[in-house]
Amino acid sequence: MAQVIADRRDVDFVLHEQFQVGDLSKHEIFAEFNKKVVDMVITEARNLAVKEILPTQKVGDEVGCKYANNEVTTPDEYKRAWDLLAEGEWMALARDPEVGGQGMPETLALAATTYFTGGNMAFMLCIGLTHGAARLIENFGTDEQKAMYLKNMYTGKWTGTMLLTEADAGSDLGALTTTAVKNSDGSYSITGNKIFISSGEHDLTENIIHPVLARIEGAPEGSRGISLFLVPKYFINDDGSLGDRNDVYCTGIEEKMGIHGSPTCSISLGSKGNCKGWLLGKENKGLSQMFLMMNEERLMVGGQSLSCASSSYLYALEFARTRVQSAALGSKDKKPATIINHPDIRRMLLTQKMYVEGMRSLVFYVANCEDRARTTESVEEKEKFANLVDILIPICKGYVSDRAVDMCSLGIQVFGGYGYTSDYPVEQLMRDVRICPIYEGTNGIQAMDLLGRKLGMKKGQLLTDLMDEIKKSVASAKEIETLRDLAEKVAGAAEMMREAAAHLGKTASDGEIQKAFAHACPFMDIVGDVTMAWMLLWRATLAGQKLEKGAKKKDRPFYEGQLKSAEFFVRSVLPVTLGRIASVTDTCGAAVEIDADAFGGK
Repeated sequence: MAQVIADRRDVDFVLHEQFQVGDLSKHEIFAEFNKKVVDMVITEARNLAVKEILPTQKVGDEVGCKYANNEVTTPDEYKRAWDLLAEGEWMALARDPEVGGQGMPETLALAATTYFTGGNMAFMLCIGLTHGAARLIENFGTDEQKAMYLKNMYTGKWTGTMLLTEADAGSDLGALTTTAVKNSDGSYSITGNKIFISSGEHDLTENIIHPVLARIEGAPEGSRGISLFLVPKYFINDDGSLGDRNDVYCTGIEEKMGIHGSPTCSISLGSKGNCKGWLLGKENKGLSQMFLMMNEERLMVGGQSLSCASSSYLYALEFARTRVQSAALGSKDKKPATIINHPDIRRMLLTQKMYVEGMRSLVFYVANCEDRARTTESVEEKEKFANLVDILIPICKGYVSDRAVDMCSLGIQVFGGYGYTSDYPVEQLMRDVRICPIYEGTNGIQAMDLLGRKLGMKKGQLLTDLMDEIKKSVASAKEIETLRDLAEKVAGAAEMMREAAAHLGKTASDGEIQKAFAHACPFMDIVGDVTMAWMLLWRATLAGQKLEKGAKKKDRPFYEGQLKSAEFFVRSVLPVTLGRIASVTDTCGAAVEIDADAFGGK
């Protein structure tokens, strides 16, 4: 099959027509990234993704990573892809050039990275975690730590991880048991075991830097007593060269459903009594510091989900255009037709199309908010963009990953029996994307974060700012006659979403907190649906304006497709959303009221 990852025309539409990324070059910090440079970056990223990274996807899945004697080996084909990314300085696109980055806008960096991730999500996971770990050092490290680690990590010479999870603690990080005892030289002796560590051990780089959550001896119990430490695989000498091996070892890798090309490791710290780490940031502030990385990783998961859904859609689309089976309904000649002519195939393809387009706009929008916060001098604008990022992060991670699983499942369905075989890439995409609703905080946790924290922050200002942005798009859409009815429906759904939020807030404050949070995931779906409708309406408005002004003949099908995506979502999905709202405001308590024994199974 053709090697496809993302629709370049749609990427350009979002970057240039929806978010005008080239205009960021008017600001000094992004002066070199005008439209011409943006296009060049995307072209090069696409070429590298398709020609060099995508060929490693099947190899990574079938060969996988191998564990033996505390060491992990990756597929040989990974080495060339890694070296090309490092040589091209693709590892940390949005970071300062002084520490190994290229100083790009976050929106452009994310667009390029989604091409790479679409090429091989498992392979790119190591780079994403390295970037997040380096950001922790950039934000909380001493000058000495920054000088020691940043450039080595941002250039891909070293990699980074995230050592949070423990077998008996899981998502409850406050229950971790890993300990840290201060030494006379200022280092700490670390003892404990961590699990589910992506790229915790591999052979791609000479050193691996582990940010580790641990409790200093005598620190408070629970989350208030957690600190963050840097634990390198190899000690680092004063001149920057590598010294002896630290006492941090991989004790095994998981056999997983998907992402076989990413080693998911169990890590032992101090099993020989000689694991040393160095405090990063302040004592007992490790959890709040780690959440800086977690938020970045959650946006990364949204990008991974988008990439998998986009690839699955494009593979399904190509298959539907070439697979001949059965005559089209109502045809007079009764000759077999390509399956794209069959109504149910079209329904599935349009469902994939509209979600992929909406996901792309949403994930890029969050990155664009970060860019706009950096380029505005208005304190009020900075706060508004920060509010929008905060409320949309759980949607980017939770809602987008849930829908991406659905879209990858539809990709298989379009292929029929062929899709269920390993002959085509859609079955691997389904297996790989299934991790996205689980790691970096399960989607249940994302829903709880949205309902329990984000809605109440700043006296509800985050939701107010989101509603204001939706209203702006609704107002613009109403100026186009063909979109007026859709705009009214989106506005109505947004208002009902706000009322559902108020209802759940009151339910919790009235003492029925378990009943309220039993509806956290359905509520996240409501906010996600309304946000998706907003993004698709926004896109349709831009397309409608271009069509009214007489778009070029070659662009008309694309713009007309935007109108159909918005129409299909608003008329087919939003009515279901209204049903979800009715369910949430009814606040059925059966899930929390049922006796544990009543579930049966004994």
